[in-house]
Amino acid sequence: MERKVKNIALIAHDNKKAEMVSWAMKNASVLKKFTLCGTGTTAKLVGEATDLNVKRYLSGPLGGDQQIGAKIAEGEIDLVVFFWDPLQAQPHDPDVKALLRIAVVYDIPIATNKATADFVISSVLLGDDR
Repeated sequence: MERKVKNIALIAHDNKKAEMVSWAMKNASVLKKFTLCGTGTTAKLVGEATDLNVKRYLSGPLGGDQQIGAKIAEGEIDLVVFFWDPLQAQPHDPDVKALLRIAVVYDIPIATNKATADFVISSVLLGDDR
């Protein structure tokens, strides 16, 4: 039986982009085993810093969060790593909440901070065919 390559979405609010890039660089050897996508600038920055191929969707405020939410609903995303900034008001907050909601509805793991992302990326379950 051929193993399905899992799809991971990478998203970070502006104040968390440097943290996302640092996290992705630290975990590049693991991330290269997966298909990666992300919202606008986050995907660009991670791709440039790691040489990983990260499919770019629109910027979050321009619809990227909704695009990734749609991919979750279509069964095309297996994990979301979303470093969000709870202390900064976001003009697209309804889109962020919708993305979080759809991940929960479809039972998709969503890591919203570095500590959780570290747990998830090191989990033996990440390699399962679930």
